Amino acid sequence: MKLGVIGYGARIQYVISEVMKQDPSCQIKSIVDIRKDKIREELRQQGLENVQLYETAEQMLASERLDGVLIGTRCSLHTSMALKVLPTGIPLYLEKPVSTTMEDLLRLKTGYKASRSQVVVSFPLRLTLIVQLVKEIIDSGKIGTVEHVQAINNVTYGRVYFQNWYRDENETGGLFLQKATHDFDYINYVLGLQPTSVCAMTSKQIFKGSKPAGLKCVDCEDNRSCSESAAFRTDLDPSWQSCCYAQDTGNEDSGSVLMRYPTGMHASYSQNFFVQGDAGARGARFMGHKGTVEFDFITGKVKVFMHHTPRIETYEFSSNAGHFGGDTELARNFVDVMRGTAASISPLEDGLSSALLCLKAKESAETGSFQSVYWEGF
Repeated sequence: MKLGVIGYGARIQYVISEVMKQDPSCQIKSIVDIRKDKIREELRQQGLENVQLYETAEQMLASERLDGVLIGTRCSLHTSMALKVLPTGIPLYLEKPVSTTMEDLLRLKTGYKASRSQVVVSFPLRLTLIVQLVKEIIDSGKIGTVEHVQAINNVTYGRVYFQNWYRDENETGGLFLQKATHDFDYINYVLGLQPTSVCAMTSKQIFKGSKPAGLKCVDCEDNRSCSESAAFRTDLDPSWQSCCYAQDTGNEDSGSVLMRYPTGMHASYSQNFFVQGDAGARGARFMGHKGTVEFDFITGKVKVFMHHTPRIETYEFSSNAGHFGGDTELARNFVDVMRGTAASISPLEDGLSSALLCLKAKESAETGSFQSVYWEGF
């Protein structure tokens, strides 16, 4: 099967490698990227000299007969590129967030409604063995109806959002759209519910400062004493070495959200971007009257606490695969979608809902108000 790629970045290259593992007959047929010369050289070094490079998505879509298209551009272009692919009916793999503004989100929803394409959104966490087990336990009724959720994401590599292009909020749309979109998706997937209202708060306490805009770590007089200095890290591209204490550093460095559901229950979620080492954590507690199930992706453990008997069940998982194995499942599903043998198990409807929730959380944090989660104009 022939793949077209719009935005040939590191993330989508990894996804493509997973797709090829699932079906070795898959091959990159064409690429659209503004870095044509650099990518041509990279492809040559990989022995991929028959890949066609195009200036625009329109040119590629008009010239090639493709079995699937993968979009891996920077986040602000996800919507506009998806709207070029959707009318073709070609299966689409779309990176998250599907949109970074409410205007784009509404355009994408309208375009999708009128389209013929199956879309697989990059939401791998819902497909991990851990989340699948948690959902199985909850759906069995073992802990009773879930009446409260507490979720956290303490990110130990948070500096990436302040030291490279992610620092530009015009690209990211804020860190709810970058990180929480994954967590909101798996929470709502497990519950089988969508929130009706949301309130949120963000703060920027660490990654701020008076260093001049545009300063690179390598040019900073404090690069030998700064705990965040990337000046001497050979594993980082120089473009990732901007000062995270400069005046032009965007993004909040922590945020919290409360979500109300139609049943009356609520969930809390909190994310942090300056913890380090063993302080990292990502997971949730789902609490019913009969019991609680909790998990942490980093430790690979799921625990079930029964409230009325002295019993704790523990399950342990081991996986070094991308996104805890979820990327493999998404790749397998995308291959099946291209073959025409399956429907998307991470559809655009869920990508739209998660992005809407993130945008409403962002608006809540900016205005200090509760926000209803509904589709304006639909």
